[in-house]
Amino acid sequence: MTKISAGILLFKREKGDIAYFLVHPGGPFWKNKDAGAWSVPKGEVSEGENMLERAKTEFFEETGKTVEGGFIELQPVTQKGGKKVFAWALEKDLETSGLHSNTLYINWPPGSGKTMEIPEVDRWEWFPSEEAKQKINPSQAGFIVQLEKLFSSKIESDD
Repeated sequence: MTKISAGILLFKREKGDIAYFLVHPGGPFWKNKDAGAWSVPKGEVSEGENMLERAKTEFFEETGKTVEGGFIELQPVTQKGGKKVFAWALEKDLETSGLHSNTLYINWPPGSGKTMEIPEVDRWEWFPSEEAKQKINPSQAGFIVQLEKLFSSKIESDD
């Protein structure tokens, strides 16, 4: 069965560009990974669960902040491992200092039988569009592309 996740892509307009809020997964596996390792705050959806509500819950769990507003539904993407990710974009500024993530337990090193508590997210950052496309999981870059196509078509229709 395909795993499904739901998340929120925050964006803000800044100096003629768009900046995107991304999170970096915590733990030893991700410690030294950067390009392609960042993500929208997201988490797995249970069968029958409201995906936008799950996305908002995951955002809170990974940042300690709630988000509300005019969500823009984006087309889902499928990640390399087969997970389907649904996302909603929201224009909102968010101060990154003081953010905090929930923690989880993992077996580390794998197969050792040892358990380690790690933060689900260890960093939060705003990136300008081109840099965000390099930092984010390659499949999720599709969310940024979709949003920017929406903006460019809106600008063209406003002319």
